[in-house]
Amino acid sequence: MNRRTLLQRSALAGAYSLISPFAKALGANDAVRVAVIGFNGRGMGLLEETLRSQNCRLVALCDCDTNVIAKGKALLEKKNIPITTYQDYRKLCEAKDIDAVIIATPNHTHALIALTAAANGKHVYVEKPVSHNVWEGRQLANGAKKYNVIIQHGFQRRSETSWQEAFAWLKEGHIGKLLVARGFCYKPRPSIGKVTEGVPLPATIDADLWFGPREIKPVMRKNFHYDWHWQSAYGNGDLGNQGPHQLDVCRWALGDPILPQRIVSIGGRMAHDDNGDVANTQILWLEHEGLAPILFEVRGLPKSGMDYKQGMDRYNGIDLGNSIDYEGGSLTGGHSASCQILDPQGKVIKKFKGGSSHIQNFINAIIDKKIAPTHAVESAHYSSSLAHLGAISLATSQSDQAAPMKSGSLLEDAYQRMQKHLEANQVDLKKTPLTYGTMLNFDPKTETFTGPQASQANPLLKGSYRKNFELPALT
Repeated sequence: MNRRTLLQRSALAGAYSLISPFAKALGANDAVRVAVIGFNGRGMGLLEETLRSQNCRLVALCDCDTNVIAKGKALLEKKNIPITTYQDYRKLCEAKDIDAVIIATPNHTHALIALTAAANGKHVYVEKPVSHNVWEGRQLANGAKKYNVIIQHGFQRRSETSWQEAFAWLKEGHIGKLLVARGFCYKPRPSIGKVTEGVPLPATIDADLWFGPREIKPVMRKNFHYDWHWQSAYGNGDLGNQGPHQLDVCRWALGDPILPQRIVSIGGRMAHDDNGDVANTQILWLEHEGLAPILFEVRGLPKSGMDYKQGMDRYNGIDLGNSIDYEGGSLTGGHSASCQILDPQGKVIKKFKGGSSHIQNFINAIIDKKIAPTHAVESAHYSSSLAHLGAISLATSQSDQAAPMKSGSLLEDAYQRMQKHLEANQVDLKKTPLTYGTMLNFDPKTETFTGPQASQANPLLKGSYRKNFELPALT
């Protein structure tokens, strides 16, 4: 794609790729000049981390909600930090006094904004999942190479010395062969409520920018800002919200393979009659040829009785994190900078603690003009896509009958535990049955499905894109 073609694409208006950003000067005193795009939730934490980082300077904020912009600007004024504010990310991406952007917008705009910034010569940090679908992740990986910019993901475990040291220790064979890489998101997710008519969009929000590539429609949820996570047009449910963090650790345990050859998922949106349309109870099984399987579980309902005061279930002591099982024990850890090795009886063999700033690593990569493959967007594309593939398996279900599961298998065990969990919450599976996803075959080299269900599954690898918000197909 040449400059003229780029400029004809309004979604990337002002873009250029003639000069490598590595050849351009950074800000004053070699400080990387950073802008945060989307900071009503997770973005505020990234903003604070940016302020704590060395060799960078926060110079701009952007959000499609002017009320959010005003709050962010007021916060920084109290800290005597001057900034420029933008409502339109495209205008920000054209600015010449910004070297890098940090993106924490809703999932459906992650890839669009990241590619717009990259095409304009900006380095990019994009939160998980880096994509809303598999195709977008591939475009991001291609875009990083095409525009010769750093694009780093938001998988913080990769910057924590605890997990690095643990996997290095395990690689020495202390507790034997890897059997299964498990991830868990047992996180309380009450109903988001139900509206039968569209709710007015807040007057402070630019609808064109918020909806971006999606069709502008009436808002069918009570809480506008956060609950988009549970509507598939904009979010990816907890499988694609929290899940990519733990799925990334699972990939790490397997040696960071690319995408799997076989995928199946079972689950549904259980107990809640609301405006959400993504699963809140789910198991995902992934098979990479010649490697241990990955098993991921989502539970948004409480331990029992639909009483969230009861807390959440745990597996091997974990409700939100990983249990990586080996012949002689397991590596367990939550969503934090610590993990531990347990023997088969649950006794702690070894502990690992320590972390570092993921944003600081991003800044250092820009200054050093190189990024570790583990921190680069292609690795994030693979980890994010594990969740996307699971969602496709569920969406292509052709039966309300359980898929054949080998007796005594890890998958059958997870399925039976999920049933008991639902029964404990008085869910009548005869009235609201689980959805049994299709066991799909996948070619990780072409990143397409194969086999009998390919014609149904392949169209779901890519989303729809509204005029003026299209993503270019990059090679």
